[in-house]
Amino acid sequence: MGNRLTQIATRTGDAGTTGLGNNQRVSKNSLRIHAMGDVDELNSHIGLLLCEPMPPDVRAVLVDIQHQLFNLGGELSIPGYELLKPEAVLALDEALAHYNAQLPRLQEFILPGGTRAAAQAHVCRTVARRAERSVVALGNEEAIHDAPRQYLNRLSDLLFVLARVLNRVDGGDDVYWKSERLQRGAASA
Repeated sequence: MGNRLTQIATRTGDAGTTGLGNNQRVSKNSLRIHAMGDVDELNSHIGLLLCEPMPPDVRAVLVDIQHQLFNLGGELSIPGYELLKPEAVLALDEALAHYNAQLPRLQEFILPGGTRAAAQAHVCRTVARRAERSVVALGNEEAIHDAPRQYLNRLSDLLFVLARVLNRVDGGDDVYWKSERLQRGAASA
């Protein structure tokens, strides 16, 4: 496959528009561009997460997710086109079940922290939720396929679970929220 990009600085966006994959020009502030940007930002944060030490199986899952997010972005860039397949959502469901089965049941809310890798996974989770909201907003205005919305929903759940997995790599644990209400309840019991 040849190079798709021959020039990065085209200056065609100087007036506040950008080109979609079907050569249509839209405002850089359109819902579609917001959704594409949030997915791109999520992919970049996952790239940062991949700089951290982690088990090889978790790394492989995250690398596949990066490729699927690129597919999702490609789908968003061409209205009506389907690039992200339902099988990608199923793969997230399978990974979610696999990793969640290894974890102790949550007894309390957890804070986004612990190891650096886990904290970055939580950042990815929150960006995935924002990307999901952007895709939902786009879907409220334009017809889009179900897979992008479903993928981002499952992905944020998986990233939460992977943060918990990453906190346990060297025998660590989650960072639990110290709820004043719960502490008062425990003290009075």
